[in-house]
Formats: sequence, C-alpha cells, structure tokens
Amino acid sequence: MNAQTQPEFAIETRVVVKTYPSDFGDIQAVDGVSLQVRPGEFVALVGPSGSGKTTMLSILAALLKPTAGEIYLDGQNMHELSENDLVTLRREKIGFTFQANNLVPYLTAVENVELMLRLNDKLDKAGKLRARELLARLGLGERLNNLTGQLSGGQQQRVAIARALIHNPSLVLADEPTASLDTERAYQVVETFAGLIHEQQRAGIMVTHDLRMCEFVDRVLQMRDGKLVKEYTDKASIMKMVRGRAND
Repeated sequence: MNAQTQPEFAIETRVVVKTYPSDFGDIQAVDGVSLQVRPGEFVALVGPSGSGKTTMLSILAALLKPTAGEIYLDGQNMHELSENDLVTLRREKIGFTFQANNLVPYLTAVENVELMLRLNDKLDKAGKLRARELLARLGLGERLNNLTGQLSGGQQQRVAIARALIHNPSLVLADEPTASLDTERAYQVVETFAGLIHEQQRAGIMVTHDLRMCEFVDRVLQMRDGKLVKEYTDKASIMKMVRGRAND
C-alpha cells in the first residue's frame, strides 16, 4: 500500500475464526466473521448471550488472537505485529469503554482522562487543554476535579468515553457501555458517544444487549452461534428492528 494512501476502512476483518477446545470437541466462538468499519462510522454488534460478540470485540481490541483469519487496523495486518508492537497499537490506536468503566478511584475526572495521554507520553499543555475541553463537551465542565466516587454512574461513563477518545484512536470499542445505567442516562451516553464518533471521524463499534441503543448507530451487525447472520444498513430498517424488539 502506498504510504500516502488512506485505507478505506479503519478496521477490517477477513474470515476470522476463534476456536476453543473442549471435552466435547472444538467450540467455534467466532466462525468466519468478515466485517469492515469506515472512519466516522458507528456500528452496533448485537446477538444473544453466547453468540460470540464479546469474543469478537476482544479480537478487534487485539486482546485475543484469532485461531484463523486476518485483522487490519488502518491497513496494518495485526497478525504481522510482535507482542510489543501489539501493546503499542492498543495503547495508541484503540480506545476502550466498557460496562465496568475501570476509572482510577483516587484520580479526578480530568486526571483519569489525562492518564491515556500520560501512558502515550503525550501529556503536554495542549493535551491537558484538550482533556478539559472534551469533558466540557460531555457536560462535565463543572466536575473536572471530582473523584470517581463523587460522580454518578452516567457521569463516570462519560469520563470513560472521554478517556477512550482523548488520544485520537482510529478505533473505539464499547462493551455494554449502558448496562448499569437507567434508560434516560443510557440514551444520553450513547447519543453523545455517537456524536463524538461522527464528529471526530473515529470508527466505533458497540456491543449491546439493549437494542433501543441502536437508534444512534449507522449499522447493526447481528451475530448468532459465532456467525454474522444479518446486517441492518439503513436507518429505516434499524428503527424497524428497534421498535419491533424494544420490549424483548
């Protein structure tokens, strides 16, 4: 690939498989999954428990190696990277926000966000200003110096979103980010998250069991038994799915 050419997809997988041995034979947790997400696109990955969506997210995060298949982040084949290079890639190019937001309890909101910059040796004056501006954009301008325990669940999740985005990653992953929130706060968090994905031109993938949250995404990928079985590619079909299953 020409060094000046920007890849079409921020993240791309090609026939990814993850197999686990068991006493009853091999279990295919992920079975031949191929997907692509462009910069600025927010995608939901849905499916019943045991469908393979969380395993797939761990593979995309470079936390779990696939048994077979290839994964490209910004055009770079992850399979070709050493363990040290994978650590660097996760730290610099991937942002995480999970149900358990994993904020550091003895750091303030802004210090939690700045932590990602510190880990990447980029905590300069401009980075500190950006952390404050991002938290203000998320409605936390008055909570910069509050410790984690002084924030509500929704506020903590917004700090986690800021931390996931502060280092300008190519890919942002969210694993059940609203599971511990009430409906109103869940809508607020996902709507804000979607807005930042689009605004900052990141590729975003959210695993969620709450199909109502799919209202804010651009595409929905449905998994079952380790396979991608259906794709919703336009707002009309997504909203039809949300309305039809909102009470499931």
